[in-house]
Amino acid sequence: MLPGSFKGWCQPNTNKPLADTGISVEQLSLTDTTPQKRALFIISDIIISGNKKTKPYIIERELPFKKGDSVYLPDLVDKFKRAKELLINTKLFNEAIVSLKSFRGYLVDIQIDVKERWYIFPVPYFKPVDRNISAWADKNYSLGRVNYGLKFSHTNFTGRNDKLKLWLITGYTRQIQLNYDQPYADKSLKNGFGSSFSYAALKEINVSTDLNKQTFLNADSLKLSHKYLIEQWSGYLSYFYRPAIKTRHSLRLGVIGIKLDSAVVTANPKYFNNTGHHLFYPELSYSLEYQNVNYVPYVLSGFMGDVNFLKRGINRDMNLWQLTGRFTQGWSLGWKSYFGLQGYGVIKLPFDQPYFNQKAFGYGDIYLRGLEKYVVDGVAAAMLRNTIRKELIKFNLNFFHLPTLDRIPFRIYGKLYGDIGYSYNKNFTQNSLVNRMLYTTGAGFDVVTVYDLIFRFEYSFNQLGQSGFFFHIRNDF
Repeated sequence: MLPGSFKGWCQPNTNKPLADTGISVEQLSLTDTTPQKRALFIISDIIISGNKKTKPYIIERELPFKKGDSVYLPDLVDKFKRAKELLINTKLFNEAIVSLKSFRGYLVDIQIDVKERWYIFPVPYFKPVDRNISAWADKNYSLGRVNYGLKFSHTNFTGRNDKLKLWLITGYTRQIQLNYDQPYADKSLKNGFGSSFSYAALKEINVSTDLNKQTFLNADSLKLSHKYLIEQWSGYLSYFYRPAIKTRHSLRLGVIGIKLDSAVVTANPKYFNNTGHHLFYPELSYSLEYQNVNYVPYVLSGFMGDVNFLKRGINRDMNLWQLTGRFTQGWSLGWKSYFGLQGYGVIKLPFDQPYFNQKAFGYGDIYLRGLEKYVVDGVAAAMLRNTIRKELIKFNLNFFHLPTLDRIPFRIYGKLYGDIGYSYNKNFTQNSLVNRMLYTTGAGFDVVTVYDLIFRFEYSFNQLGQSGFFFHIRNDF
């Protein structure tokens, strides 16, 4: 289900009076709003259906109520709405309906009906190695700059919302990755663990930034006897703690090994702090996440944020202390209109960092809309995005006849936006976008559909006097 689609939260039979009370659910919900006059009911049972793979206690773990709770029936309307949002945000279900089932005196039963997603995805992999489609376009959409292979993922491996991933990628980059996360490993459903191993070999490497764009070094153009400029392997162990519903803690410890070709050091002596060909260092990170939004991939209302602390390396070869924070806040303005803010900030200490640790804007999901063709490096950066959205149309396509996907919902939003940002760079100051205020603006529309797919069509303007059309397929704000 998608934001703005909230049918079926509370579906009691209002034609019958509540047992022993003679008061209809409709009367309780709409007229009797004084707490002293409302009847107090006890949740006797929670009946769950549609979960062929997911364990029932994993579903109950997400609910804002539990068996034995005492509630006023009108309050259940809000709890049903929140329960649906929480269930959808697990990314386990396409649909979730929470409703009143029956009454026995002052005991109430609640019905949870879910439609599970597909959890197993053994899919072919085909993706350009560049940062985004605009960067790939600068290389004339070269098929030589494409990775291909197989990505296998199971997003609910044992029915406990645990995730197993296996990537076998070749082409421009050789990559092997195995990852398993079990967030609910004990009876309390508060503690979990994870582990991962990865190996990657690249024949092209982003060795520096020139004119606000990445400069690459290619093993083929250098005619090296060996194929790859850098090989990297890593292993991590993770611990997860989720004491309630909204807050998550993650602690991760890993080791990383890097083998670097001498051509990289020759091209940029400041790529690492040392000029050797091998690097080995530990990495420790801690993150705190808070989520209280209607729909995590596309926030229309509510707040979510996270803070991350990272310690990379322990000596001069690699020594980074990094603090990162981000937030997303959405407000409903009425008339299917919404206003959203997203903030991001990072600081890296000491400021004398090698080029390897200098990424700020333009990498991954952290970019200013309208500056997608550029990258901005730095050791301290901040960004604020502002967006006004209006739902234009919503519809469903009903041509599927599968138990888990009998229809595909679509929501289309028009939007206006403006972004500002600043990146401080102490040592690599030759690029014009560092150490200055950046601002962009634009308009576009988003298409939100099943499996958290979001298509973004944007026409943006930046302070350089440039404008252009940009297309994104991702789940950022």
